[in-house]
Amino acid sequence: MRFDVLTIFPEFFRSPLDCGVIGRAAEKGLLGVRTHDLRDFTSDRHRTTDDHPYGGGRGMVMKVEPVVRALESLEKTAGRRVILTTPQGVPLTQKVATELSQEENLVIICGRYEGYDERIRQFADLELSVGDYVLTGGESAALVIIDAVGRLVPGVLGDEGSKDEDSFTGGLLEYPQYTRPEEFRGMKVPEVLLSGNHGEIEKFRRTERLKRTIRRRPELLKEADLSDEDRKIIEDLNSD
Repeated sequence: MRFDVLTIFPEFFRSPLDCGVIGRAAEKGLLGVRTHDLRDFTSDRHRTTDDHPYGGGRGMVMKVEPVVRALESLEKTAGRRVILTTPQGVPLTQKVATELSQEENLVIICGRYEGYDERIRQFADLELSVGDYVLTGGESAALVIIDAVGRLVPGVLGDEGSKDEDSFTGGLLEYPQYTRPEEFRGMKVPEVLLSGNHGEIEKFRRTERLKRTIRRRPELLKEADLSDEDRKIIEDLNSD
């Protein structure tokens, strides 16, 4: 998979993308990230990417010409989707990340200033938000998208099965995890995890996923993939 990022701050991405899982995946050729400086697609000597809004108002607005010229400079493939980072977009969820990980090429437009010239939206396939808050620019959001989507590309994670137990997979939060030592300052690892009984361990973890979701994000249960046994566990938990 290849990510193309349109931004006025290409240097923003250098260090974060060189380390960790995403950095190793890039070294192996599983992922590619290219940044494109929007200032290179301006037509004035000041390399202007923003201007005052028509009708007045505070702040500056991102100009349409540099963004469209940058898009048109990229090769257009059948597996390409253009993403606009904006708090007005659909929320980035695990489901959305999984769907995007099937694409061959994602082009991410990083917003800045007060917002976009509305005409830019006509050139995007998807408007995406990473949360109900406002950032100083879309670069941070683009990094989140690259990380959330990139880790789901086949071969990127060392253990492919690990993503099946992530929070939000199947609509539930992840179960609690433990490692050595078995006891720390009076806090002990649950006995079932030391038992070697894989059936009981699996049941324990499923129950903990349900319990944690009920307590922290109960609204997720509406869309969760639940079995009859899950529903019985939920009923028992709610009656306690």
